Amino acid sequence: MKTIEKIEKEKISELRFSGKEVLEDDMARRRRTFDLMRAQAIGNLLRSKSTIVFEDAVGNTYQVSTTVWAVGDRFISLKCNTHIPINSILEVN
Repeated sequence: MKTIEKIEKEKISELRFSGKEVLEDDMARRRRTFDLMRAQAIGNLLRSKSTIVFEDAVGNTYQVSTTVWAVGDRFISLKCNTHIPINSILEVN
């Protein structure tokens, strides 16, 4: 079992990300997309935070609690001009 390290959103820009998909299952990827869209809606409408678990390029796992401002085709956008590649996201709550 991997250790999940909590990280502040301001530190995410210091990380490097891989181009590989972290979720192997098609249903898990669909669920992630649904959860990201929900997180974007509650972030913009209710100003509520979501918890995002993601991997960096070397396989370290991080968790951040933040507001999701926008979901694009390949990246999500957070405050402070911070972006996380969608293919690096393991889970959204």
